[in-house]
Amino acid sequence: MSVSDRGAAGLREEARAWLEDALSGEFAHVRGLGGPGREHEGHELRQAWERHLGKAGWTCLGWPERYGGRAASLEDQVAFYEEYARADAPARVGHIGEGLIGPTILEFGTDEQKDRFLPPIQRGDELWCQGYSEPEAGSDLANVQTKAHLEGGEWVVTGQKVWTSLAHVADWCFVLCRTEPGSQRHKGLSYLLVPMDRPGVDVRPIVQLTGTSEFNEVFFDGARTAAGNILGAPGDGWRVAMATLGYERGASTLGQQIGFRRELAKVIETAGRTGAIDDPVLRDRLVQAWLELEIMRLNALRMLRPDPGPEVSIAKLYWSEWHRRLGELAQAVQGKAGLVAEPVEGEFNDLQRLYLFSRADTIYAGSSEIQRNIIAERTLGLPR
Repeated sequence: MSVSDRGAAGLREEARAWLEDALSGEFAHVRGLGGPGREHEGHELRQAWERHLGKAGWTCLGWPERYGGRAASLEDQVAFYEEYARADAPARVGHIGEGLIGPTILEFGTDEQKDRFLPPIQRGDELWCQGYSEPEAGSDLANVQTKAHLEGGEWVVTGQKVWTSLAHVADWCFVLCRTEPGSQRHKGLSYLLVPMDRPGVDVRPIVQLTGTSEFNEVFFDGARTAAGNILGAPGDGWRVAMATLGYERGASTLGQQIGFRRELAKVIETAGRTGAIDDPVLRDRLVQAWLELEIMRLNALRMLRPDPGPEVSIAKLYWSEWHRRLGELAQAVQGKAGLVAEPVEGEFNDLQRLYLFSRADTIYAGSSEIQRNIIAERTLGLPR
């Protein structure tokens, strides 16, 4: 019997009990580790946790059972993500594999590719990163200049990617590159799967405002991958890449909002402790933040479906703008103390880190300007 046959309520209870037990024993120390601006925390321990999740059947819930999933419904998946967040379980190190490339392989991959790549993702054995943005093709993704050509049964990749989350710990990268000489814009692109441990792959971490380095530059200098490591047909990479972006805004965002709720609660608690809540303007901003978070959840539920369309850009635009405002509010309620780092090693507190990292929210995973264009052109049908 599949998880969906028991219903989301049954899965929620099962997940809650399993997480409580798992996070009280061997993995008690992983609670709360990781997350935006803290991706450096306990990486090896969190990868061990990822494998523990996979062994227990709590990764890739929506995948077919053949590839280690449970064929769970979207409602079941949302129930798990929410319980995972409520348990203060650690930030997932395998989320790019499970949430982005895994579903893309399921949709576009050959049987051989599915058998090769999906089981290691489900088990937590192989980690992935996303090779999309470039110095001249960040928000303008169709301007990709990284090139690849076939030579001796292998793709040879040359170019530069930037803003590549977790590339420094990834085993594989899915790379959007130009494989048809002379092609422009959306045409002539291909979607390649490239191992990160090959000669010609150079990863350079980027130090961020938080002092950590989740994002990276990746240089490909004649890096090679097997000719069969291409999703879809050569030249059809744009269609595959857009499908990946749709999966990026899937069921896991409901769990993300539990984290947002926890952050908002800390902002409100701080406002009470510092006396900022007595300021009627700040108090109004706190109430507005709460109302907008409720709207965020309702809107996410309204748009939840297996084949997300361009309207999911609404969700990304909404949550990123909201979260950036929450970061600004986090600084405001701290008063002058928010301008000073912690005395021990100059560390930032949680609210300072929230403010600093949330500056990136409206840029990564599609900038707000691009999301507005997508909504206007592809959802509302407005002219370019």
